[in-house]
Amino acid sequence: MSDLSLLGWDDGFADAYRQFDRADTVPARVLRADRGVCTVLDAAGVGRASLGGPVLICAAADPARLPCPGDWVVLRRWPDRRTTVEYVLPRRTALLGPAGDAGAAGPVLAANMDTVAVVEPISPRADDARVERLLALAGASGARPVVVLSKSDAAPDLDAITRRVAAVAPGVPVLPVSASRGDGLTAVRALLGPGRTLALLGPAGAGKSTLVDALAGATVMPVREVRGGGGDAEPGAGRRLVPVPGGGAVLDTPGIREIGLRGTVGGGARHRALS
Repeated sequence: MSDLSLLGWDDGFADAYRQFDRADTVPARVLRADRGVCTVLDAAGVGRASLGGPVLICAAADPARLPCPGDWVVLRRWPDRRTTVEYVLPRRTALLGPAGDAGAAGPVLAANMDTVAVVEPISPRADDARVERLLALAGASGARPVVVLSKSDAAPDLDAITRRVAAVAPGVPVLPVSASRGDGLTAVRALLGPGRTLALLGPAGAGKSTLVDALAGATVMPVREVRGGGGDAEPGAGRRLVPVPGGGAVLDTPGIREIGLRGTVGGGARHRALS
C-alpha cells in the first residue's frame, strides 16, 4: 500500500475529491502522461489508466484540462477491470509550455509542484540570459523558484560564477551542485521531503536526469544522447514524476529546446484554479 500523503495528498485535495467519491473511484497522482494513457500511483500502487469520457469532454473545450505529471486525478475502476482517469482535481501550481497559434495557452508540462529549480549547467558556460528567461517561466507557475548550477565540479571559479548568476536572480537561492560527485545535493534534498514536489527545468544536456537519479538513489531516468549538445544526455521518457526515499517527488521536464520559451509568462494563475 502507498501512503499518498508522502506525495502531497492533504486535506485540501481530499476536499476537492469528496464530490467524486464513490465505491468505484479512488484518488491517484499522475507519474507520467502519454497519448491517451497515464501511469498513475494510488493507494494500491502503480498502474495504467486510459482517459475517461468526462476528462475528454473537458479537454475538448480546453486542452489544458488533460492530465499531466504531478496532477491529482479521480480514477474509476470498471467491472471489466478497466481503469480510467475521469477528472483532474484543481491544480495549485502549473508549469506551462509555449503558447500556441493566435495566443492560445501553452500545454501544462507539470502540476502541483512546490518548487521549480532552474537547472543551468556551468560547463561550458552558464547562460545568464537563459537563467532569467527560465526564472520568469518558473515564477509564472506559482511555485517557489530556485537556481541549480549543475556540473559544479567543472567550474574554474565556482564562487565567481555563483555570484554572477545570483546577480541576475535577485532574491532567488542559487545552489551549485555536482550530482556525479554528490556535492551540493544536501541543499537540493532540503527542497523535498514528505508531501513536497520539486520540478526541474533547464536546457537539454543540463544533467537533470543525473540529478533525478541522485535524488532518488537509483537510476530511474532512461537517457539518450543530445544531438549537437556536446555528448551529454537527457531523459528519453520525457516528463515523469519520480517518488524519492523519505517522501516527496522530483519531476523532470523536457529540455527547453523541446518545450520552447515563448508565451510562457503570465499564464500560471489560470491553471492553478483548474476544476
